[in-house]
Amino acid sequence: MTTTPASSVSPSAFAAVDLGATSGRVILGRVGPDVLDLTEVHRFPNTPVRLPDGLHWNVLALYQETVDGLREAARAGSVASIGVDTWAVDYGLLDADGVLLGTPYHYRDGRTDDAARRVWTHVGPEELYRTTGLQHLPFNTVFQLASAAGTSQSRTAATLLLIPDLLVHWLTGTVGAEATNASTTGLFDARTRTWSAQLLERLSLDPGLLPPLRHPGDPAGTLLPHVAAHTGLDASTPVVTVASHDTASAVAAIPATAPHFAYISCGTWSLAGLELDAPVLTEASRAANFTNELGVDGTVRYLRNIMGMWLLEECRRTWEAQGLPTGLPRLLAEAARCEAFGAVVDPDDPVFLAPGDMPERIREYCRRTGQPAPDSQGALVRCILESLALAHRRTLRQAAELAGRDITHIHLVGGGSRNDLLCRFTADATGLPVIAGPTEATALGNILVQARAAGRVADLAAMRRLVAATQHLRRYTPRGDGAAWDAAAARLTPARTEPPCA
Repeated sequence: MTTTPASSVSPSAFAAVDLGATSGRVILGRVGPDVLDLTEVHRFPNTPVRLPDGLHWNVLALYQETVDGLREAARAGSVASIGVDTWAVDYGLLDADGVLLGTPYHYRDGRTDDAARRVWTHVGPEELYRTTGLQHLPFNTVFQLASAAGTSQSRTAATLLLIPDLLVHWLTGTVGAEATNASTTGLFDARTRTWSAQLLERLSLDPGLLPPLRHPGDPAGTLLPHVAAHTGLDASTPVVTVASHDTASAVAAIPATAPHFAYISCGTWSLAGLELDAPVLTEASRAANFTNELGVDGTVRYLRNIMGMWLLEECRRTWEAQGLPTGLPRLLAEAARCEAFGAVVDPDDPVFLAPGDMPERIREYCRRTGQPAPDSQGALVRCILESLALAHRRTLRQAAELAGRDITHIHLVGGGSRNDLLCRFTADATGLPVIAGPTEATALGNILVQARAAGRVADLAAMRRLVAATQHLRRYTPRGDGAAWDAAAARLTPARTEPPCA
């Protein structure tokens, strides 16, 4: 990202509201034939709130920070349009008057622990996958709705809006469901690319609960008068539908200029997979727990969610509370000096999902699997990064086999692309070159879809060429120690890929 002063941002910049699981930003992007510059104008924490009934997103604070960020964007210059992306699966419910019913739950809340069984009594896991192509995760929207069945909120709700659609609704007053995010709900037909009327009927869900679909590049509306007044933006400023699932935006900004690539969008989660033209809905794909989610221009993001840098960030939060050092450069330097493969874990073990004392949970996993427990911060960090690299290797090899595709290189984007050790380990573990960057792939994808809607970029391929030409990228070549990685992989208990009780 450039460090251009906000006051010197070029006119007609595009504003990306980019909310992640731990922080949010408003970023301005200037796009031209050979120009793609980003300027961050506002950053804020995304801190969940634990209430008596569970873990929730502080969505009102997120909205306030969003409009405050748009005010900073207006001060920086002319804003051509606005786009909003966030994480997937979570939602708000509106009553018939359009008023939010309660505070949206956080996907890490434990209320969905047994919800899948309730859904499977109506639609078995095999049929659910044949329809939606969606990876089994206990917090998928369909399971969240099952956990809420019979509550006063569910009885009163008239409209369900996923988090980015909720923010767009508050900015514009319009109602819609962006398709890349809709495809993550477990209520979306992967073949017809529409809401599944059959699933809704089988699950006794009112079809009217789900808004009409929008696609990246579609207009979403213009600013409501009070939003325009608060931000200083013109009320005619368009809000453009972008790929509102943050991973879909990140994949749109992969700097791929050659075919046969795989990608890893690495942040709180590692999303590792392939870009396809059609979903893979086989039983083998379901058993391997791969997902088929929409991307820009009807592409399919065939991937698996891997517990990503969450493990490291939870360790750092624990260490901070204990008064231990948490600086990332220091931790990575210490990890680089530690013994290779002292211990490895399966990042997707359910024990790592919830917030809490991650260092102790990792040590307990190691003891349970007959491995020495990491005895220092550096050893724990090395364990996490080597384990993530092994998970990347396993996932991409399975994806290639299930989709019948060859992989010649990997694009690793997102915050994890700054982690030199993780990038090197991923290249070594997979035996494939890794092109790391851009770090701000999600914001870039958001901005480029807006720029295309404004006629600044021709198509998806042109978007990616512009990223490759303008962003700083690093290449990691495998160092040829594949046998050591093979031995480390053999020590891991195979990951549970079959959905429980399927």
